[in-house]
Amino acid sequence: MLAKQPGQHFSSYPERIVCLSDEVAELIYLLGEQDRIVGVSGFSTRPPEVRLKPRVSTFRDANFESIAQLEPDLIITYSDVQAEITREASRRGYTVLNCNQRSIAEIFETVAMLARILGKQADGDRLIAAYTSNLEHIASKAEQFRSRPRVFFEEWNDPIISGIEWVEELVKIAGGEPIFPEHRKCRKAQDRVVEWESVIERNPEVIFASWCGMKVNMEEIRSRPRADEIIAVREGRIYEIPSSLILQPGPAALTDGVAQLHGFLVEVAGKDV
Repeated sequence: MLAKQPGQHFSSYPERIVCLSDEVAELIYLLGEQDRIVGVSGFSTRPPEVRLKPRVSTFRDANFESIAQLEPDLIITYSDVQAEITREASRRGYTVLNCNQRSIAEIFETVAMLARILGKQADGDRLIAAYTSNLEHIASKAEQFRSRPRVFFEEWNDPIISGIEWVEELVKIAGGEPIFPEHRKCRKAQDRVVEWESVIERNPEVIFASWCGMKVNMEEIRSRPRADEIIAVREGRIYEIPSSLILQPGPAALTDGVAQLHGFLVEVAGKDV
């Protein structure tokens, strides 16, 4: 069967889901439909009980022998990063839903779509309302800042990549001002590559770093050429945000992730930056 894209309809509610998208797996739990999940990615960690589900993939590769034993009626993948998994699953005859949310609005669309697929529209609406309320609450607190610190969000270190759209949106909601707004709408990582010299020129007052799947090496950032010319480095304002909280476009980013961003910015904005 052909892979289904967001907006297409399923003829019946799926009963056996292999979910290779970590943030979607969390959404299914939040919708109260976790019993439908029969397999997940090896990187799924939220909620903690998801670790009890059979693990059938890395982020880029899937074990189709294990998947076949689970007899799924729906496989959920994420973005072009899992395009090969999506193609192979379709070739093998599975129904596949490939999600590709890259902004807060698209995250909400994904919540609504997933809720429809599972027959939980009302619960989906409640989730969206709760996330919206939380973001509005944080934004209202950020409006009290004396100034909005200039922020560089580093998504990767080699090459240096600036934040994807939902991350940059959350930085603004949390009270920061992203220094590379022109890259925010770029959906592909290679289109958000920046030169270190450009970071120096824009002189962020705060650096958030979150290297996907890898712990941030603070000393590597501090030891870059002319790093001490940057206010954030000079003042010790380099903060790591766990990638599981901010680089997955789903519940974690809209709750714990944005809360961490805001918490660090409160420390900075309360001073003369």
